Amino acid sequence: MHVEVHGEGKITGGLHDRGAASCFYVMRLFTRRRFSPLKLVILGGTLFLVVLVVLQRDVGAGGSPEPWFQDLANRKERVIGAVMGAVNNLGFQIGAPQPRPVEQQPVPDRHCPPGFYTQAELRPHLERPQDPQAQGEDGKAFNMDKLTPDEEKEKQEGMTRHCFNQFASDRISLHRNLGEDTRPLSEYLERCVERKFRRCPSLPTTSVIIVFHNEAWSTLLRTVYSVLHTSPASLLTEIILVDDASTADHLKERLEEHVRALKVVRVVRQAERKGLITARLLGASVAKAEVLTFLDAHCECFHGWLEPLLFRIVEEPTAVVSPDITTIDLNNFQFNKPVATARAHNRGNFDWSLTFGWEGIPDHERERRKDETYPVKTPTFAGGLFSISKAYFEKIGTYDDKMEIWGGENVEMSFRVWQCGGQLEIIPCSVVGHVFRTKSPHTFPKGTEVITRNQVRLAEVWMDDYKKIFYRRNQNAAKMAQENKYGDISDRVNLRERLHCKNFTWYLENIYPEAFIPDLTPVKFGAIKNSGSQTCLDVGENNSGGKPMIMYTCHNMGGNQYFEYSSHKELRHNIGKQLCLQAGPEPQPVTVEMCQLKGRGTAVDPRQLWEFTSEQLLRNPPSDKCLTLRQNQIVMTACNPADISQHWAFS
Repeated sequence: MHVEVHGEGKITGGLHDRGAASCFYVMRLFTRRRFSPLKLVILGGTLFLVVLVVLQRDVGAGGSPEPWFQDLANRKERVIGAVMGAVNNLGFQIGAPQPRPVEQQPVPDRHCPPGFYTQAELRPHLERPQDPQAQGEDGKAFNMDKLTPDEEKEKQEGMTRHCFNQFASDRISLHRNLGEDTRPLSEYLERCVERKFRRCPSLPTTSVIIVFHNEAWSTLLRTVYSVLHTSPASLLTEIILVDDASTADHLKERLEEHVRALKVVRVVRQAERKGLITARLLGASVAKAEVLTFLDAHCECFHGWLEPLLFRIVEEPTAVVSPDITTIDLNNFQFNKPVATARAHNRGNFDWSLTFGWEGIPDHERERRKDETYPVKTPTFAGGLFSISKAYFEKIGTYDDKMEIWGGENVEMSFRVWQCGGQLEIIPCSVVGHVFRTKSPHTFPKGTEVITRNQVRLAEVWMDDYKKIFYRRNQNAAKMAQENKYGDISDRVNLRERLHCKNFTWYLENIYPEAFIPDLTPVKFGAIKNSGSQTCLDVGENNSGGKPMIMYTCHNMGGNQYFEYSSHKELRHNIGKQLCLQAGPEPQPVTVEMCQLKGRGTAVDPRQLWEFTSEQLLRNPPSDKCLTLRQNQIVMTACNPADISQHWAFS
């Protein structure tokens, strides 16, 4: 073998000489460096290509190469292709994307038709007769000018019997028209009226359940006809009237005969007075539809009230949805229709005496909602008017069936739904009017003590340690809890465990973070007694803030005399509203005003700061004045430890 190396570094000679030289060169490189497996593969492939090129030049140069060389040269293209394919498979090349799969065309489902419900498909169960000249038409007030003495007497008797103007109600048509829906004039509410509902998934059917006890004929039947005139026949399975042992004659055979002709209305009865909770459970137990809709017996439904409630339950089966409840005036039965420029502005809350109330929608909730078709999340609900999937109602534990008569069931259900994974919502597009009475016309078989018992049950099951805040405000409840006189709650505790419900801290932090949470263990609480007069500070009757404080005989029952000295140095009277004792300039009397520390993003008003001194004085540090009893008035004066009328202590 001979090898010649020329000036340009080319290796010449015979085939064997060139191959040997190439191998010699590669071996020298291999012995000098360490290579990774990937580099070795690339190097081997390159070497093989060089050999093939040399073969090609030798074969093409003429002469008579040996046969096996000619055969190898003839197959060089296939060898080169194989080597290049191996190199490409090392992952340096980007492959072509996968071809688009063939789309399967949807098969029409006769049970799930396309498009939207038409007006014909949502035609009400019963067309409303028109009488534009009748009293109360268009939702207007009843005109009571020039009543005779007999009429005035009838009016007063009706007010006493029902706590609303039965005289006016009886003279308004059972079928009265509430007038046109003017909401399309509003940029906010136009979508409520123009809203369309898809046929698929279909809107569910509903059973409307109305509980009554000695209700006036006109209000009960107007509620029934209002449902029939505004509810699509295809969605309204039935109206169930549940009689809670009424004694009035007109609610017996006469009622049965009247509703028999309406086909979809039936009456079920409780043999003895058991109250709203048991009556609603009876109605739910016999209901046939997919959704339960509860109404009170003195309501009127506005156009298009039902569909938005049912649609929301289709969207979210765990939603418990209430309509936007408007007022029917108890004196003249005027229906306060939704106005063109109005937006939803109320949601439910609770105070630490476990009483339901209304409050404005906070800014963050307003910002979340894009328009009026969006539900309003509400910490609690009034509980009289709402829709719920029957399946979810049963899963979530219906009502606490050991609660009695009425009271507290709405707050209990509010806590339970939120803590156990559901949600409470108000649907602004759904509007229902309700007669709000200032007091109940009915007596309670066991007295109002049943309300306290119901509240203790809900506190023990759902509120954890926060129940102590309630018990400080209700001494009867605290005693009942201490003596275990609220019945067996083991079923409800097991329900909470079975549903893996969250605790009450989670509810306060995530559902109602705006709530002011009193100290679990306040510095002091109770009644504040003046040493000079031996009487106690009292907020007086119907004081929602702004009225002067009074002094009254100490009764140690809480109520108007209950105060807490908070860790923020406020004197809070927070039985219902969050009211704070507020210092004023001398000689103006001291008042209670809304507490300025309300929760997130708020602070204490300096006039609501108080300091208990070692001499038993109540001093307002910013003014350096002390609380003083002067001639039966509570005022701020210069501090004087020798003045016994400035000495105060929690009893």
